[in-house]
Amino acid sequence: MSSLQALCSGLPLRPLPENRGRWAGVPHAPVRTPGLSPAEERLALRNALRYFPPDVQELLAPEFAQELRLYGHIYMYRFCPDIKMRAYPIEQYPCQTTAAAAIMHMIMNNLDPAVAQFPQELVTYGGNGQVFSNWAQFWLTMSYLSQMTEEQTLVMYSGHPLGLFPSSPGAPRLVITNGMVIPNYSSRAEYEKLFAMGVTMYGQMTAGSYCYIGPQGIVHGTVLTVLNAGRRYLGVEDLAGKVFVTSGLGGMSGAQAKAAVIVGCIGVIAEVDRAALMKRHQQGWLMEVTDSLDHCIDRLREARKRKEVLSLGYHGNVVALWERLVHELDTTGELLVDLGSDQTSCHNPFNGGYYPVQLGFAEAQSLMASDPAAFRSLVQESLRRQVSAINRLARENFFFWDYGNAFLLEAQRAGADVEKKGANKTEFRYPSYVQHIMGDIFSQGFGPFRWICTSGDPQDLAVTDQLATSVLEEAIADGVNPAVRLQYVDNIRWIREAARHRLVVGSQARILYSDQKGRVAIAVAFNQAIACGKIKAPVVLSRDHHDVSGTDSPFRETSNIYDGSAFCADMAVQNFVGDAFRGATWVALHNGGGVGWGEVINGGFGLVLDGTQEAEQKAKMMLNWDVSNGVARRCWAGNPTAYEIICQTMRDHKGLVVTLPQKVADERMLQQALRP
Repeated sequence: MSSLQALCSGLPLRPLPENRGRWAGVPHAPVRTPGLSPAEERLALRNALRYFPPDVQELLAPEFAQELRLYGHIYMYRFCPDIKMRAYPIEQYPCQTTAAAAIMHMIMNNLDPAVAQFPQELVTYGGNGQVFSNWAQFWLTMSYLSQMTEEQTLVMYSGHPLGLFPSSPGAPRLVITNGMVIPNYSSRAEYEKLFAMGVTMYGQMTAGSYCYIGPQGIVHGTVLTVLNAGRRYLGVEDLAGKVFVTSGLGGMSGAQAKAAVIVGCIGVIAEVDRAALMKRHQQGWLMEVTDSLDHCIDRLREARKRKEVLSLGYHGNVVALWERLVHELDTTGELLVDLGSDQTSCHNPFNGGYYPVQLGFAEAQSLMASDPAAFRSLVQESLRRQVSAINRLARENFFFWDYGNAFLLEAQRAGADVEKKGANKTEFRYPSYVQHIMGDIFSQGFGPFRWICTSGDPQDLAVTDQLATSVLEEAIADGVNPAVRLQYVDNIRWIREAARHRLVVGSQARILYSDQKGRVAIAVAFNQAIACGKIKAPVVLSRDHHDVSGTDSPFRETSNIYDGSAFCADMAVQNFVGDAFRGATWVALHNGGGVGWGEVINGGFGLVLDGTQEAEQKAKMMLNWDVSNGVARRCWAGNPTAYEIICQTMRDHKGLVVTLPQKVADERMLQQALRP
């Protein structure tokens, strides 16, 4: 077993570690089919060998070539560390700076087998959300971090650690970019080749920025989404006896079962991969499992009648489940579902993100590698069938939304009936959950704020829970408008439920949705608690990139931007740059994330609170920008909620000066001006 000291000493070369290949007993990423030419294969091999001295290249070359041909990528399995991969307490990392130790803590959490979807392929979630491209990059990054001083910055190019460069104490200690491919070449086909050659990487959102906290993050988002879906579509606050049908129990989608229980409804979640399903069941996130569609329907009826709280995992394809629900409706007249969505990794539909109903899981994996064109055809037929079933149910009192996983986008590309007459190109027959549910929440400045207690001590997390709850309760007592108050109340309920439901997987982390004022107040409270020893070690602040200003994504985060700028990425880039010079400990900018490669640009950050006055000032400065950037953008896109929020922010912060957009007073004037 390696030690943390050994892990920070650079690539293990003398002697080379034993090549144990792919481990048995852990999930592995699907085989990739990049279609490299012989010249591109040589380039991929040359690029991999660059990390190693000439005296070991002759041994490694055939090994890496075999990986490339067997798996479509060179992961360097020989160099997969034999240390127990987890987020160790921060004081155990052999570093010269607290920031570097905090980053190591976060990296190892992303690769913890209890957290990561495919740990040996360095995939955290989403089927292809990489932490690094190969294991050599991991070893070098850990070595650089152990050496780094407060006057250096580590630069990461799509998983590759470029080196430590002179910097200043006020600059970020780490700057990450992932997948920054020139726009005309940002296609899926090009990505598969570039990733196979080891020159770019899909970091998803919090995978490649080292900020994933396990599925807890999406549990909270799903809780808020389903609660607000009940309010909007069903007109109810109490979801007892209501049925939510969806699919996916892998990385982030594994959160859906737990969210259904927290909101008090009946969740039925289909999953084709038995290993993923059983992992959630063993974790206690999924109450029951079945591989019988008949039993699934019988159990659903029983729970509905009794108004049970239930999360039921169906081991099978969700298309079969949707079609069975249609059959029940057509033969008995009984509608057994109220709310529906989909959380397959449909941003990556032809490489393991979505499985066709016509084939079993193992058969589909085999065809994916042996005949990608045939697999693609079956996936698209399956998408058409799924939409057809959903359309039939939606003619009754059933409501479906797109969960931002590119499901409707891929269904449209497959020829499914998802068109909305007279709509713009970001709208479909069914809304994105941002358009109908989360969009106004973002416009108020609320988004997925996170923190990680680097001591690894659950007691520190309990203290932060109490502090955050107190901050929100004080904000309500001071007086807020009803819409903001509702969000605070939902999040106080969440944080109390979170501790009871044992949502921590991996690092001692928590998430809640908070606005600008709340985030700053929580950060200050944490920093003061660290200073006086109430919290024993530094706390890392972060957020999902899926937030108010972190992401430009026309089919998700910015799908409710109707001024024509939904496909513009200024906001995410400005967020990344602005956070960097306002005090972030590290920043990240990615192509892709959520809805797929070439479809989105997103930016993230990490900020270490260590109890110093400098940390408090950085938190105040950076968190204000991190939120107000996005609210101001939504204000200019014509969102009235954002307009009110930015006006209030201008009153609260005298240094903020924004020219507010003017309303067009007369639509007839526009029509008249445009007459031929």
